[in-house]
Amino acid sequence: MTTHTPLSSCPDGLLPDLTPDTLRVDPLERADTIPSSWYTDTRLGPFEQRAVFRPSWQVVGHVSQVANAGDYVCATVAGEPIIVVRNADGEIRGFYNVCRHRGGPLTLDDHGACRMLQCRYHGWTYTLDGALRGVPRFDRTELFDRADFALVPVAVDVWEGLVWVCVGEPALPLAATLDGIAERISPQDLTGVRFHSRVEYAVACDWKVYVDNFLEGYHLPLVHPELCKTLDVSAYVTETFEWHSLQHSPIRETPDGGVYGEGDAFYYFVFPNVMLNILPGRLQTNVVLPDGTGRCRVLFDFFYADGTAPEQIAGDLAFSDAVQQEDIEICEAVQRGLASRGYDRGRFSVECEAGVHHFQALLKRAVADGIWNTGDPPAAPPGLRPA
Repeated sequence: MTTHTPLSSCPDGLLPDLTPDTLRVDPLERADTIPSSWYTDTRLGPFEQRAVFRPSWQVVGHVSQVANAGDYVCATVAGEPIIVVRNADGEIRGFYNVCRHRGGPLTLDDHGACRMLQCRYHGWTYTLDGALRGVPRFDRTELFDRADFALVPVAVDVWEGLVWVCVGEPALPLAATLDGIAERISPQDLTGVRFHSRVEYAVACDWKVYVDNFLEGYHLPLVHPELCKTLDVSAYVTETFEWHSLQHSPIRETPDGGVYGEGDAFYYFVFPNVMLNILPGRLQTNVVLPDGTGRCRVLFDFFYADGTAPEQIAGDLAFSDAVQQEDIEICEAVQRGLASRGYDRGRFSVECEAGVHHFQALLKRAVADGIWNTGDPPAAPPGLRPA
């Protein structure tokens, strides 16, 4: 049975800003933002991996990237190296990208194709189902059973053609996490797009700064003037659901059709760090990965419907990069501000920042669960766990 220990009884080493006050979720109209220390304290990183990322679903690719037996993609999920591969029976399986011998990698590539999975360190080989098959020069090793050294699996699920992985106990089934999205974007069909390319950005800000920035259109007029010419900002709406939120805007009609064409822009956020940017004939997934204190990596994967003109793709990629450079500049400046003695906690615009408040409320819930759950406690850094 789970037992709770009041935070007030914790030793003095507890991080001052991880308290009942900062973990309390107030209504948007009366809420404060999370403290600046949540973006800058070096002790929070490992704890967040366990409490926030491990029980969450993370998008790692699209079925078009693992179309045939032996096709694989690799990802980092909750700080763990993961490989997703289609087996000979057509099933998509997920494993830690770690050989059971001495921890070597099964592959050093982001994606590829193979007939077997072979460790790049000592050559142990595994079937596409994860069973250990080949063990070079192990004939003299006693009490060794290959069945005991299969690859360690992870949970895999597919939604609308996107492949997702969870390395812990999922907080919710994937279908429930994404409930309602497919119906809302109809007649858009994400199963019909194909992977085109990936762009990766290294950003000098905490992952939560980047997420906060994505979740509001408040900054668009000042930071993204060209994007404001493409989206109808006057009709920009934010909606929140249990585990995801939506920013929605009609696309402005222009004589040449514009870079986004005609229709609607759907910007979905799936807690804690996945963005699905859905526009006519295209999909962009963004995954924000912590990369140490005050740093993150953002993976942009671009998908297009068959028949999309190369010049349209080139224009889309260039426009996206221009927007990201604007976001990187402001996010890095915000990170510097959060580290300043001149700031601690702020307030939310009820009109413009419902998405940020929703994210921070979910974050508080995950952090609180990580502190209180003594049934399967995460190995939090010193000072963050109750006594």
